[in-house]
Amino acid sequence: MWDAITLLLAVLWDLSLGEPPTLIHPTVWFGRLIGFLDEHYRRRNPKVDFLAGTLSSLLVVAFALVLSTLPRFLPKLPSLVLPVYLLKSSFAIRSLAEHVKNTIKEDIEEQRHFVAMIVSRDVSGLDRAHLNSAAIESLAENTNDSVLAPLLYFLLFGLPGALVYRAVNTLDAMIGYRDERHEYFGKFAARLDDALNFIPARITVLLFLPLNPRKVLSHWRKARFKINSDKPIAAMSAVLGVWLEKEGVYRFEGREPTLEDVRRALKVYWIVVGEWILTCLLLLTPGV
Repeated sequence: MWDAITLLLAVLWDLSLGEPPTLIHPTVWFGRLIGFLDEHYRRRNPKVDFLAGTLSSLLVVAFALVLSTLPRFLPKLPSLVLPVYLLKSSFAIRSLAEHVKNTIKEDIEEQRHFVAMIVSRDVSGLDRAHLNSAAIESLAENTNDSVLAPLLYFLLFGLPGALVYRAVNTLDAMIGYRDERHEYFGKFAARLDDALNFIPARITVLLFLPLNPRKVLSHWRKARFKINSDKPIAAMSAVLGVWLEKEGVYRFEGREPTLEDVRRALKVYWIVVGEWILTCLLLLTPGV
């Protein structure tokens, strides 16, 4: 029962206050720790780089586990408040919506600026439709990464599960690239993130199903471009009826996405998030 209360309070915290200050945000700590290790490790050869990256990643995961155990060593009141704070830091409902909402700009250069803040691709040459697509894709993918997955691991493993997932997802965002610097150093983090997101990404699709069952299933069957990230994107494309494309990587068919479709995507997002929060609360409440 206490887990349900912790989750409810964490969600209310997120919706009313948003993200904690950067200085005391655990996700920022995870990022800074792996950033420090990445910056100061001098590359040698593939095997040694892989080992160094694995050990660095495990150190960040261990840090997340230590953070998750802190409440049990504190006096009663802090031990009740800290789990709410730590759980809230593992997901970002309001912040994700706000970042995507910021991309809804009539001025294309202004839109390009805000889209660049939420995607890793180069947006300098993207036209309006591809900017809209990028914003919607980011929203769909992060519905899993920033909301569903951390709460799923909270359901399964409590606070340690949520924080470890957030640490791994942060590792992947920081070093999980196939560039020359991170090809081997970030390989373990990238593969671990793939493994942890395999089930959540598919559960995310299930939450889209009630909005257009036949089309979501059709798009889902075609989502074979990536291990996980294209699954929620396929579902969002199906519900909105628009094409979503990362050039050279994937494309889901539909009509051209507009600024209004970004607004519609946000409405879909809130429905899916509401479904998931309600599901979590029901599963955490005894006797329901």
